[in-house]
Amino acid sequence: MDLTQYRRRESHRVRIGEVVIGGGEPVAVQSMTNTDTKDTEASVAQIERIDRAGGRIVRLTAQGVREGENLKNIVGRLRGDGYRTAVVADIHFLPEVAAVAAKYVDKVRINPGNYRLDRGDLERLIEQCRERGVALRIGVNHGSLARRIFDEWGDTPEGMVAAAMEFLRICKAREFDQAVVSMKSSNTRVMVAAYRLLVEAMEREGMTFPIHLGVTEAGNGLEGRIKSAVGIGALLADGIGDTIRVSLTEAPEHEIPVAQLLTDHFARREGRFEVLHPERYSPTVFRRRSDVAVPITHDEPAQGFEVVEALSQNPTAELRAAILNRDDRRPVMVKRRYGDEDAETVAVKAAADLGLLFLDGLADGIWIDAPQLDAGTVREIELMILQAARVRFSHTEYIACPGCGRTLYDLERTLETIKARTSHLRNLKIGVMGCIVNGPGEMADADYGYVGAAPGRITLYRGRTVVERNIPQEEALDRLLALIERDSNEKN
Repeated sequence: MDLTQYRRRESHRVRIGEVVIGGGEPVAVQSMTNTDTKDTEASVAQIERIDRAGGRIVRLTAQGVREGENLKNIVGRLRGDGYRTAVVADIHFLPEVAAVAAKYVDKVRINPGNYRLDRGDLERLIEQCRERGVALRIGVNHGSLARRIFDEWGDTPEGMVAAAMEFLRICKAREFDQAVVSMKSSNTRVMVAAYRLLVEAMEREGMTFPIHLGVTEAGNGLEGRIKSAVGIGALLADGIGDTIRVSLTEAPEHEIPVAQLLTDHFARREGRFEVLHPERYSPTVFRRRSDVAVPITHDEPAQGFEVVEALSQNPTAELRAAILNRDDRRPVMVKRRYGDEDAETVAVKAAADLGLLFLDGLADGIWIDAPQLDAGTVREIELMILQAARVRFSHTEYIACPGCGRTLYDLERTLETIKARTSHLRNLKIGVMGCIVNGPGEMADADYGYVGAAPGRITLYRGRTVVERNIPQEEALDRLLALIERDSNEKN
C-alpha cells in the first residue's frame, strides 16, 4: 500500500463473458437478482433492468440443481433479447450445483465455507471452468467460515484470509488464473482488515488475482449507501478493488448508480503527500491515535481540536498524511467541502473519502462542508458515517440482506416496517435476513435477528441464539418487540 498517493493494486486480467476486470481495466459494477431462479421470465426481466442501469455483471442464486439447470434457459432468453450481460451463478451448499451451473454461465461463485478440500471437488470445477472459459470467484463470507477454519482462527479477518488462501493456492497450483476473490462482512472494520490482510498474503505468495469488493447486509436508504461507501471507499482509496457490488435491500437496479458513483469518484486521485512516519499507521489493527473515546460531529463542542481540511483531488491521502505527520496527540477534525446539491451524492462521496480515517482510528471529528444541504441533513450524514465506521453508535443499526432467489418474504417492505417500529431504540443492531443460508452467520454482530425460516415463517434470534423458531410472520414483529422490551426491563 502506498500511503503517499493513489495507485491501483496490480492485478491480472480475468474475463467474465464479454467483461474484463483487472489488469488496469476500469472498476466494473455489478448486482444480483432477487427473483426465483426457476422463474425464467422474472429473472431475465430483472437482469435486463440491471444491465440498462449500467450493471454489466449480474449474479443469480443457484441453491439447487433445478435452479442450476434453469440458468440455461435464462442465459438463452437473455442472449435472444440481445443482452450480452455477464451471468454469474452463486453456489452455496452443493458442489454438484456448481458443476451444473458452469455449463451455462460466465462465472461461478463458490463459498469456501461450504466446500471440502479432500474430495477433489474444487479441482474438478477448475478443470470444467477452464474448458468452457468460465471464471471462478472464491467468495469468503465472515459469517460462514468452515468449522475447521473457525476452530483455529475464530470468525476473524485472519480466518477469512486463511480460508481464501487455501483455495487460491489450489488455483495457482493448477495454473488457473481466471479467478476472483472477495472477503465480505457486514462489519466494515472486519471487511476492510480482511481485504488488506488478503492483499498482503497474496503479495507474499506472488499472486495477482483481481478483487471483488462489497459490504454485506448494508441495509437500505441513505444508511445502506453510506455503510457500503465507507467499506468499499476505504479500499478503493488504497487502490484495492477491480469490481464492486453495493448491496442494498432495494430493487437491484438501484445498486448500480451508487456503485458507479463510487467508481467515478475514484477514477482520478491526483496528488502526492509525503508521510514522514509510516510506522504510525496500522492498517489491519484498530488503534486510536488520540485519547478521544467518541468522535464528534462538526456542530458539537470541539475545544482542543484542530481542523484539518482537504483541498486536493485526493482528500483521503492528504488528510491521512497530515495526521500521521503530526508530532502531538491533539484531536483532529477532518473537513472536506462538497458542492453537490443531492444529499445522496454528498453522503456517498464523504463516506468514501473520510470513512477510512475513522476505521483506522486516525480522526476524532468530522466536518462535511455542504452548503447546498441543510444543517440537519449534514449532521445525520456525519453521524451515519461515524456509525458505519464503527466508532460511534447513535441510532439503531439494521443489518439487512439485499435479498436473492432464496428470500422467503418481502424484504423491502418488512425492513421498512421494522424500521418504523424500532428506529427510536438506541445502541441496538437488528438483523433482517431473507433466509437461513447466510443469515445467522452474517448477522453475527446483531443484538437481535429476524430471519426467514420457511414461507410465511420467521425465526427470532438473540445474538446467535434462537429464541423463537418458525413462528407465523404476522406475529413475528410483535414478538421481536416484546423480546427487546423484556430484555430491556431485565437489564434495568
